[in-house]
Amino acid sequence: MQFPIKKNSLITGALLLSAAGLASRFIGFFYRIFMSRTFGEEGMGIYQLTGPVSGIVFAISTAGIHNAVSRFIAGDVEKNDYRSSLRILGTGLFFSTILSALCSFFIYQNSEWIASRFLYEPRCASLLRIIALSFVPASIHSCINGYFYGIHRTAIPASTQLIEQLARVGTVFLLWYHSLSSHAALSLNVAAIGLCVGEFTSMSITLAASYFHFLKRAGISRKSSLSALGNLQKKSVSTLQQLSRLTSTSRKMLLFALPLSANRLCLNLLSALEAAWLPIRLQQFGYSVSESLSIYGVFTGMAMTLILFPGTFTNSVSVLLMPLVAEADAVRNTPAISRAIRKCIRYCLLLGCGCMFFFLLFGEFLGIFLFDSDMAGHFIMTLSFICPFLYLNTTLFGILHGLGKTGFTFFLNMAGILLRLVFICTLVPVFGMKAYFWAMLASQLLSTFSSLLKLRPYLLPAKVS
Repeated sequence: MQFPIKKNSLITGALLLSAAGLASRFIGFFYRIFMSRTFGEEGMGIYQLTGPVSGIVFAISTAGIHNAVSRFIAGDVEKNDYRSSLRILGTGLFFSTILSALCSFFIYQNSEWIASRFLYEPRCASLLRIIALSFVPASIHSCINGYFYGIHRTAIPASTQLIEQLARVGTVFLLWYHSLSSHAALSLNVAAIGLCVGEFTSMSITLAASYFHFLKRAGISRKSSLSALGNLQKKSVSTLQQLSRLTSTSRKMLLFALPLSANRLCLNLLSALEAAWLPIRLQQFGYSVSESLSIYGVFTGMAMTLILFPGTFTNSVSVLLMPLVAEADAVRNTPAISRAIRKCIRYCLLLGCGCMFFFLLFGEFLGIFLFDSDMAGHFIMTLSFICPFLYLNTTLFGILHGLGKTGFTFFLNMAGILLRLVFICTLVPVFGMKAYFWAMLASQLLSTFSSLLKLRPYLLPAKVS
């Protein structure tokens, strides 16, 4: 891929994020195994039900602002204007922190209602109250990571991702060990406590990293930082001009972030309905409440964890591919975009097909060996057929975002979720979980062929030099 900027930035960044992601997911495997053996399949299902609530909060408070910080920071880095960069990051942190604090307060105060009326599982209430405490630190470190993505320095986001996972899992194991020593029962709430500790740890690291980063950019030593900042303040522009610049920055960032947040919110609301309705429709099929939650826990907490593991590299490439494709598109470098698309299709299909055959052959063994669950093994084998399309769609969506086709990808995501909701409401009560697997395959096929059709002009021979 010959983009007008260094192509090594994509490779290096992708490798860093992939290495951190692989290490994080590797640790997560042991964590999932521990969770499944300690809390059982039903406990996994109860805990997984809280995920859509966190997703909705992220969409409201962080998703659009995170992308806005990355988007607007790049130009200021090229100009070496650290004051403007600090203003952009500070604006993002201000809005994201306020929104996440409001969401945290609302969910903490209304946890009982959300658990019983929205998730249809009252036992989620205590988990929601604990998880609500993690929203503010999560929004802070997400915005700071967005800044480092914007300046193409992935070492900080990659390392915090790994450290967050280590802090999270380490906290849970320490609490588990303490419960064994004191012969006390281990509550599912410790999983939520571990989540909070992980978010606070990653927030502390990113705050420290950004502090020293801006000191270095400003040419300020640690010992003389206070006096140097005082001199800078004397030379600064008037307060009126500062307010004008701050207002302009806030307006531009909000105009960019609001559509993204609205789109992400719609998707997460529908995903929350999907998560809440699936156990209910499984009960209509004939399962008990405990059995339906166990099936949901095995599917989301065990089988999908393994299926998504190889997608770590494609996720990293997708994150870093978007700005590179956008820059190539800005200078109308169509051949570079065409080569990028063809290489992504080739390697993602190779990865997906290899994983499909691997999970098909060894899925049953992996389910029993890793999770001590026959059901997990069956689910892994069944889900293997979505691997080629799942991994390919990740990179195709990254390319489409780089080309400015965010509305189209939003439409595809909405169509996929709505298709699965139709299957859940109509076919799951009749055919059970196999109908949901049909829905997943159908939604992935829809996304793949629609994306390729949209990118067809770049794949035609006449478009390639």
